[in-house]
Amino acid sequence: MTNADQDRQLTPLDTPPSNSPHRPPQLSFWIRELPFTLLLILTIGGVAYVSFSRQPISVYWDILAPLIGLLCIWYGWPHAHDGAARLRLVGTQLLHWIAFLLVMNTLFLTDVQSVLTAPSTGLAIFTLLALGTFTGGLHVLSWQVCLLGLIMAFCIPAIAWVEKSALLLLLLAALVVGIGTTIWWHWRARGRRIA
Repeated sequence: MTNADQDRQLTPLDTPPSNSPHRPPQLSFWIRELPFTLLLILTIGGVAYVSFSRQPISVYWDILAPLIGLLCIWYGWPHAHDGAARLRLVGTQLLHWIAFLLVMNTLFLTDVQSVLTAPSTGLAIFTLLALGTFTGGLHVLSWQVCLLGLIMAFCIPAIAWVEKSALLLLLLAALVVGIGTTIWWHWRARGRRIA
């Protein structure tokens, strides 16, 4: 075998030629954004539960906040290139979310609960969680985590409005269903007459 033949033969450890169609698998946009969506749904669900049950659920928030902290660490990890940067990442997120949990749990103290209603406690926790998520995203320089915090923050007035006007929304939903049913019934009856 000549040197030219040896150069043309590839071993299994060699990289494939550059014109190969093989690409590393990439996650779709929806799969990559799934953790953010799940955390947003869990957060809004917790606020809705507190608002309608009129009972504070501190354990729920005590579990959800570290999950958001883990999400921040997960998204910041690839950007922390050495051991010191990774330790700093974990340390700042740990301190950040411990501080959040301490402040949040002060809202559940008996003296504070005597002043706040359950819906206002839920909104206060949601506000703190939005702020904590946004600043946690700033620590790891993740636009996705910051966006999650902003979406949470924009949901606060919407949740307050929904709580104040639940009866109005129920009546509007009944009106839409009634109009939709009437149109559907009329369309179906007209289709039978033509056939």
